[in-house]
Amino acid sequence: MNLKDYLRERQKRVESFIHEYLGRQKEDADCPPARLHEAMAYSLTAGGKRVRPILAIAGYEAMGGQMDNVILPAACALEFIHTYSLIHDDLPAMDNDDFRRGKPTNHKVFGEAAAILAGDGLLTDAFGLIASVPAEADRVVRVVYELARAAGSYGMVGGQQTDIDSEGKVIDGKALQFIHEHKTAALISVSVRIGVILGGGSDEAVAATGRYGKNIGLVFQIVDDLLDVTGSIEELGKTPGADIARGKNTYPSIFGLEASEKMAEALVDEAVAALAVFGDKAEPLRELARYILKRRN
Repeated sequence: MNLKDYLRERQKRVESFIHEYLGRQKEDADCPPARLHEAMAYSLTAGGKRVRPILAIAGYEAMGGQMDNVILPAACALEFIHTYSLIHDDLPAMDNDDFRRGKPTNHKVFGEAAAILAGDGLLTDAFGLIASVPAEADRVVRVVYELARAAGSYGMVGGQQTDIDSEGKVIDGKALQFIHEHKTAALISVSVRIGVILGGGSDEAVAATGRYGKNIGLVFQIVDDLLDVTGSIEELGKTPGADIARGKNTYPSIFGLEASEKMAEALVDEAVAALAVFGDKAEPLRELARYILKRRN
């Protein structure tokens, strides 16, 4: 398969859905305040690979689905949640970043209060999108539960808090793994599972893609940590070296650069092996795992 064409087509559909959503919001006379929605749109349309929505689409396609009005709202809900997390992560009380995806961070443009509320709005609207999915009610309810669990205190938010609590402290590899299984891998893993659930996948299929997603989520974080050491601001879209400056625990700081690279490669192999229960329709998921390993931003 041509992964570049695959990604381009699905990115195009995701971008189109997001812009249609924002267009409807802008046209709604009963939808003030404009500044809040401008702040939400600013970060939501700032670019990015749309990896999480594409993983959801790929999971749905692995079950025989197409890019339709079932998977697209759910896929874009993941991007809403991811974008909210970035807005909040960039705040002075968190990572205090000035740039995101090569642009000034949300709070630098709109102020801290508007940035907080923009993140709140995106998170809440994400569940509205999920509720709009025209699928069997039991599947939609399961998606809501899985997504809330992965994004909330048992997943991404819990991982973020643990990461903050660990700043300036020496932790071991097991503790670092816990942080990133929750902070990063939980949302990536649930992205694939959502697609499989909405596609009518069996419990075995959901579990297999869960293992796949957890592994590539950790790969995503390892590559992020490596790029923070070796990458440029053009590659990262944000200031390199920020993790070291904040005293964050990272894979390179605990395991070293070479061992971290080997760890990421091994995780990709495990992720691909987890898809053995699927046929050729899961080939995009296999290629996406390899792509995440080689990405530069």
